[in-house]
Amino acid sequence: MQFDPRAAPFHLSDDDVDWVNRTLSDLSREQKLAQLINVLVMTDDPDDLAALQNLGPGSMTRLASDDPAYECRLRDAFQAAAPVPVLISADLEGSHMTQPGGVMLPNPLGLAAVDDVAATSRATEILAADAAENGVAWSFTPLLDINAAFRSAIVGTRSFGSDPDLIRRHMLAQIATLQAHGIAATAKHFPGEGFDDRDQHLVTTVNPLSLPEWENTFGRLYRDAIEGGVLSIMTGHIAFPAWVRAMGREDDAFKPGSINRHINIALLREHLGFQGLIVSDATPMAGLGAYAPRREFVAEVISEGCDVILFSPDPQQDLIWLAEAVDDGRLSMERVDDAVTRLLALKARLRLHDPVPAPPRDRKADAHFAADLHARVPTLVKDVQGLFPISPDRQRRVLIISGGIVIPFAPEPLPFVLPDMMRERGFDVSLYSPGDAITPDRFDLVLYLFGEETLLTRNNIHIDWHRLMGGVLQAMERPWHDVPTAMISFGYPYHLYDAPRVPTYVNAYAATAPMQAATLAAMMGETPWQGTSPVDPFCGLEDARF
Repeated sequence: MQFDPRAAPFHLSDDDVDWVNRTLSDLSREQKLAQLINVLVMTDDPDDLAALQNLGPGSMTRLASDDPAYECRLRDAFQAAAPVPVLISADLEGSHMTQPGGVMLPNPLGLAAVDDVAATSRATEILAADAAENGVAWSFTPLLDINAAFRSAIVGTRSFGSDPDLIRRHMLAQIATLQAHGIAATAKHFPGEGFDDRDQHLVTTVNPLSLPEWENTFGRLYRDAIEGGVLSIMTGHIAFPAWVRAMGREDDAFKPGSINRHINIALLREHLGFQGLIVSDATPMAGLGAYAPRREFVAEVISEGCDVILFSPDPQQDLIWLAEAVDDGRLSMERVDDAVTRLLALKARLRLHDPVPAPPRDRKADAHFAADLHARVPTLVKDVQGLFPISPDRQRRVLIISGGIVIPFAPEPLPFVLPDMMRERGFDVSLYSPGDAITPDRFDLVLYLFGEETLLTRNNIHIDWHRLMGGVLQAMERPWHDVPTAMISFGYPYHLYDAPRVPTYVNAYAATAPMQAATLAAMMGETPWQGTSPVDPFCGLEDARF
């Protein structure tokens, strides 16, 4: 199918198409190859930044600091050095992925627990406004992954749950809202994640569905996203053997989608009819690197159907390898021109060549909405002992057992603020130390707090009782027969698998301070429990309900 930027999803005007064509013709071969790379800018070293700026990348992702003036100067320097406006990207997922200076909002699983499409649209509008203030015009959201394998630590809180209809409602709202506010949405991770409980950061995962099963789940979701006008789709390092074998290619059955033309071209382009931009998932991930060496796969990302190479540990080296692939015929300039044209069309669609001022916003209204939205998220999964509401009059002496808040890029777990919040309400709060006797003469209430949202490079999330309690004997103790006990997960929603008989269990999905405050308010009866589980928190275990 011949690519036409005037058609869906870009719908460019004749003037915009002229800009795309003129720009493409003005670029040298080296500049075209640089357009194919999205660089992850983590450095603040002036020499390293200058090298990246001189590269002239097509797009960039920045792990920004909290200094908005510095970040603005940095972005301006990239734009000044580039032959084409640089497209700035980010993962707009809320929670700990909030943009610097932005409004804290629930993550996708928290939004799904509220299940109010209007609220998701409003939250996405705020995410888009925060992103625009940081120069971001391309979001690697929404996730269309299905929370089917509860042991998956990488889908978890980043998805809209396990029900395709629930996912559909919210991903369509997010796509429409992002793109109405000048941010390109990206549906991911094609051809679909969530039935394999492993992590693409560590291994090539496998979509195990048959073709009819896939068509009824991921196929339906991606068709709807494409019909909804999504501008880009991210292909994951996910094998889809049922489809590739149907193409008669047993040798490529377990080849990652990011370098598999049967998935990018035959399935996504031809079968589903998507004509927008295809971006690979992050290329330093072991789901790709375990399959082939980078010097081979970096050109394959483009030759096999993706239009952008996401992240590069060494962009200069990648450009050398891309040029070598062009020289020896592994990568044709026709394919390069097609990929660059789609990227330029996306830039034109977003008005990067002719910027439009952002509309004014009401920050107070945004903050008020966010506070109200957080109050609707906490989900009381079970309370068989009738513990809630709690109060300092009845449960003054509180013991908190926790391993802290685990964030992938933080070297050590962060402390919860909930203990201080409870002290301000009049509770006498103690933090557990290994060897503490947990008896009713010392404590009126025990709270287990877990703070592990979806994590990178963790195949699974489980309660490590030995580490949590500080010893073998302590790991086997369960205090809830003697002292009222609740377990609260501010992240991963499946801890009942490891503690099915805990009498009271809450899922709050995110470990941010606003979510901790909202959960405490519900625990004390100041607000009702309003969240509804978007997944099966009982993990299919009958005894976990008791």
